[in-house]
Amino acid sequence: MNIYTDLERPPLHAAALRRALVVPGGLWTDLRVVEETGSTNADAGDAARAGAAEGLVIVAERQTAGRGRLGRQWQSPPRAGLALSILLRPVVPVSRWGWLPLLAGVALAESVRRVARLDAYLKWPNDLLLQGDRKTAGILAEGVGDGAVVVGIGLNTTLREHELPRPDATSLALGGAASADRDPLLRALLRGFEEVYRQWQAGDDSGIREAYLFHCGTIGRRVRVDLPGGATLDGTATGVDVDGRLQVTDVFGKEHAVAAGDVVHVRAETTG
Repeated sequence: MNIYTDLERPPLHAAALRRALVVPGGLWTDLRVVEETGSTNADAGDAARAGAAEGLVIVAERQTAGRGRLGRQWQSPPRAGLALSILLRPVVPVSRWGWLPLLAGVALAESVRRVARLDAYLKWPNDLLLQGDRKTAGILAEGVGDGAVVVGIGLNTTLREHELPRPDATSLALGGAASADRDPLLRALLRGFEEVYRQWQAGDDSGIREAYLFHCGTIGRRVRVDLPGGATLDGTATGVDVDGRLQVTDVFGKEHAVAAGDVVHVRAETTG
């Protein structure tokens, strides 16, 4: 029996989630809810190396050493968000795997819009933002051995102001969500991801790209991209190419395709 004291943060019910999501012919083959772990990505990676099948989902009620891009770590109070990782074994060329965090972004944005009724939008390649560019979720995809990828998703659902890890963060509840209930959010997220993942594996890149562009708030914005190796690219984000790379036109009119980098949305300067 789960014992908890915060009635605004009820526990997830693994058995009910498994009945709803682990179905014959579906993508999801196993769903585990754990009380606490260091990193769901690390746990899913261990399972992958041990031979676990595609479709494993690990959800943590509390994560103490979650990993983000560029080695960043984070943690949150118990049951104040969704912290999960999914194990995939794509049957498409590795050159297309850069789409995986973008697929997760599409599914995440659509689930938040549907359940929380918030106008959430994506920052390329892996953040979900609310009004004012405040981050409410992050995504991290990691290759594991030969042929496996773990996609981790962390979504702040009911974090309060004093619990936020950084000034530019927020949660669905703080953003005025119609509902921040983790159960329907998780169901919508996993069902949505299964749909776009099957489209992607079937080669429907144009449809996936169109969906991503619809949800991406980076397109059309002035950006600064901190590139691997220390270089910086300043310009305007104009699109996403067929490989999921961000297209940036610099101040000289030259177009660049960015496969990896830390993107900052640059606010327009105002004059008084």
